[in-house]
Formats: sequence, structure tokens, C-alpha cells
Amino acid sequence: MMLVSEKRKVPLLDLPALHQPIRDELLAAVTRVIDSNAFILGEDVKLLEKSIAQYCHVPYAIGCASGSDALLLAMMAAGVEPGDAVLTTPFTFFATAGSIVQAGATPVFVDIDPATYNMDPQALAQTIRRTPRARAIMPVHLYGGCADMDPILEIARDRASVVIEDGAQSIGAEYKGRSAQSIGDIGCISFFPTKNLGGFGDGGMVLTQDEGYARKLAALRVHGAHQKYFHDWVGVNSRLDSLQAAVLRVKLQYLDAETAGRQRNAGRYRKNLAGAGLPIGLPQPASYQTRHIYNQFVIRAPRRGQLKAWLQENGVGSEIYYPLSLHQQVCFRDLGYREGDFPESEKAAREVLALPIHSALTEQDVDYVCQQICAFYA
Repeated sequence: MMLVSEKRKVPLLDLPALHQPIRDELLAAVTRVIDSNAFILGEDVKLLEKSIAQYCHVPYAIGCASGSDALLLAMMAAGVEPGDAVLTTPFTFFATAGSIVQAGATPVFVDIDPATYNMDPQALAQTIRRTPRARAIMPVHLYGGCADMDPILEIARDRASVVIEDGAQSIGAEYKGRSAQSIGDIGCISFFPTKNLGGFGDGGMVLTQDEGYARKLAALRVHGAHQKYFHDWVGVNSRLDSLQAAVLRVKLQYLDAETAGRQRNAGRYRKNLAGAGLPIGLPQPASYQTRHIYNQFVIRAPRRGQLKAWLQENGVGSEIYYPLSLHQQVCFRDLGYREGDFPESEKAAREVLALPIHSALTEQDVDYVCQQICAFYA
């Protein structure tokens, strides 16, 4: 580990540093859309949909207004309705379970594999046996690493359940060489600005191998209409605007470089911290996670709150994703879960801490973060 003597500022995410090298391209793209006056579902949206479909190895991609809407649209297309159950994990961003409730269904939680933070297939098998009307399973590819999809798909086939991949944090990730969002029936992406591929506002996309789902999704995002003013379903207003699509088309060209930078930084963190004798847990991709994209680099940290404060005092940004398991949220009390029902999720919520990982970090930045962690536990 390189010794860094001076105090540094290492933010959790440095969007100005990431955008500055491509600023002229971004401004040109935005200007082109402004001059075209085609602001909603324009040519840039069509071209982005085609590019994302190719990148994720699916035939169909449908842009929408946000990653949260992508999840809701996926369930609407799959026929999820009131009285149905959708199985997912309680250790994820709120939108995962929130979208299930918005679709009129009931979230049924499944504990996580502590090594990957993703749905535990064994726990899923046990839970789905006691879940009538299990219409869908929604695994989350958390932090940029894929859930163990093969056993999840096998369980879904046995129960005739739809598999909807919450891939909000995982564009470019791979499971046994297969692209995230291409493995289940429907996959969902978020383009929130902090994602590896982030826009300049909200945006999302729904991906599928199924032409029927694709046609329905394309209608559902515009109030259920294939033709203006003629509605086959009651849909929603969830259109990806052309300004976001234009920005994302530029940034998509640099996504693999961003991923490579994150992977390089993750390797340096592991090299620096693994042999330091610290009481922390380091992320290590599972064998089936053949391409982890590190949307987050998350450690498990004793005395997490104190460590977070120490890092902040020394100029290092960090964040807790996520501090309270969803089954413990006030709004889900009526589901009847109690503390202790999902011990691995609850333990993760007490211990996880995300460190800076974006590609604009220098080796000195990573080394400085590691030095501050070592100093705290010394």
C-alpha cells in the first residue's frame, strides 16, 4: 500500500470528475435534442433502447421514466394483480418492495445469502412452499453482483411463477457469462445519476426476451395505448425523455471503461485491506458472479457508525446501503414480520458500509481510504 501523507478529499461519488472528460460530447447531445424539439420518446430513445438491448443481449428494451417504474411496469405486464404474492428480499432499496405494493400485490420476503447480499435460493424454496398465489419472484442483483439465478429459475418453473430481475444496480453484470436482465422473464434497469450508467435525472428501462411482454410494456408506459387515444390496458405515464436518452447514449460508450475502473479499485482495496489484520469483512464475488460491476464496494464493519464518522472527519465519503431491513419499516408493519425473522438481512443492515469505488479514483485515493480504515482500527 502506497503511503499517502497529506489529508485528502475522497467523495463517495465524484460526478464532476466523471463528466468533465466527456462534457463537450454531453453538451452536444443535449443541444441536439433541444434543437430537434423531440423531447418525449424521440429518436434518441429508440436508439438507446436498441443499444441497451444489444449490450444486455436481449431482443427488446423499453425505456421508461425511472427504475422504480420499470419494476411496476414489469409486474403489470406479467399480470401481477391484487391477491398475488411477489417474493423478494428485505435487504434492498425500498422501490423493490414498494413497487410490489403499488401493483396491488403483497411482498413476501426471503432472507439473503450473507456472502452476496442476494436472495438465498434455499430460503426461497422454503418460503414459496408456504406462499399461495406466488405470482412472481423478484431477485435483486444488489451492489452490482448477480443473484444465483439457476436455482431461482428452477423454483419459479416448478411454481409457474414469473421471474422479474431487479437489476437497478447491475447493468453489465454477468451470471455464469450471461448478462443480468437477460436471464429471467423480465429485467429492470435504473439510470439514476449515481448508477454506473446514470443520466442527468431519473430514467429506467425494461428488458425482455418475449415479444408479447415487449408489446405490452411499450403500451403500458403510455397509458396502455398502442395507438394514440386507443387503449388496450390501463397503463401509466412513464416515458423516457429524449434528453436523458441522449445523455445515456454518450455515457454508454464509456460504461465498460467505468466498470473496469471500479473493478481495478475493488482489487486494490482487497489487496490493501486483506492482509492488514482488520476485523472487517471484504466483498468477494461468488464463482457464478462472472462479472461483478461494483455499483457499490461494501465492507462489513464493526463499530460502523464510529468508522463512518472517522472517515468523514478525514475527508472520505461513505454510505450505508441499507440501514433498516424492509420488513422492519413502519409502512410494512401490517405484513406481520418481526425482528429476527430475517437474521442475515438484519445483520447486514447493522454492518454494511459502502466505500468510494468510482473510476475517477486514483491509486492514492484508494490507498488513503485504506490508511484511514487501518488507523481507525489500530
